[in-house]
Amino acid sequence: MARGVWIALALGLGAVAAYLVLWPVPIDPVAWTPPPAPGYQGAFARNDRLTAMERLPFGLHHGPEAVTLDAAGRIYTSTREGRIVRLRSDGSGAETYAETKGAPLGLRFDASGNLIVADALRGLLRITPDRLVTVLASEADGTPIAYADDLDVARDGRIYFSDASTKFGARQWRGSYSASLLEIIEHRGNGRLLVWDPTTGKATTVMRGIHFANGVALADDESYVLVSETGSYRVLRHWLSGPRGGRTEPLIENLPGFPDNVTRGLGGRFWVALISPRSGPVDALAAHPFLRKILMRLPGVLLPQPSSYGHVVAFDATGKVVASLQDPSGGYRKISSALETAGYLYIGSLEMPELGRLARDRTGL
Repeated sequence: MARGVWIALALGLGAVAAYLVLWPVPIDPVAWTPPPAPGYQGAFARNDRLTAMERLPFGLHHGPEAVTLDAAGRIYTSTREGRIVRLRSDGSGAETYAETKGAPLGLRFDASGNLIVADALRGLLRITPDRLVTVLASEADGTPIAYADDLDVARDGRIYFSDASTKFGARQWRGSYSASLLEIIEHRGNGRLLVWDPTTGKATTVMRGIHFANGVALADDESYVLVSETGSYRVLRHWLSGPRGGRTEPLIENLPGFPDNVTRGLGGRFWVALISPRSGPVDALAAHPFLRKILMRLPGVLLPQPSSYGHVVAFDATGKVVASLQDPSGGYRKISSALETAGYLYIGSLEMPELGRLARDRTGL
């Protein structure tokens, strides 16, 4: 009897080992070397400034990923339920403005009052003032837009937007969050920055090889465009004009967390939201593709989980950090965006049931 138990145990362990080593996984990871995490010191010294923000309820919705305002000062936010919710300028009166029948993420208004939406399931959308939803682009250069994430609109009507991953689409992998994990863990740079041209009605590629292309923001003079590279903890700057036109460079690197949306603020500065702090185990596995494949075979509960830590960072055109606002308690977690106006800093989240708002005079700027 005892011998049979030992044989069964050995066979069971062998089956588990074979599964961990041989079972097919969707990722084909590559080795890379992340910079040492800066921690919460220096420009990122720990503080609790975000705990002072108020929370604006917006009905039976959650996940106010992005925030934008119209010409009348009304507030719009995208939700996990596929709806665009509108609030009055004072934060009251939440109502459903439109439904995309997809997964709306990035939001901006164009000069004609159309709400432009980066929808992870449907591509680049336009919602007219009479609330008609149309698809502007679902492919670029012959490749489907698998994961439209964020956008900004130029004065001439061109729309710069990110396709977070051409390999791990949000529809194919049952949601934007699961698809983002696959793209970041693989680290092959399947993301791209695109531009939609109103004169041709087509989208073309501006940049390739981005490790999860996320937030997008144009400079005030539109001489360059920024894109968050979530998988590499940095924000890239791509020059659109001038002597450096066509070149790409890191503007701010080695952030203490995973950057999400980046938005143009006031006074020539930008804001980037950090979804969660850097993970020691994730960084340690960066140089070991084989171990990352084993990681993907483990049950979800055993995978590294993002920490609940609220954090938004403002930086200038040189990449210098000018503000770092935090909530170490994680009371408002998975922060995805920060939009600066004359009176407030609006804070979005991937999963919270309210929209955050901090009086601008509490930001220290």
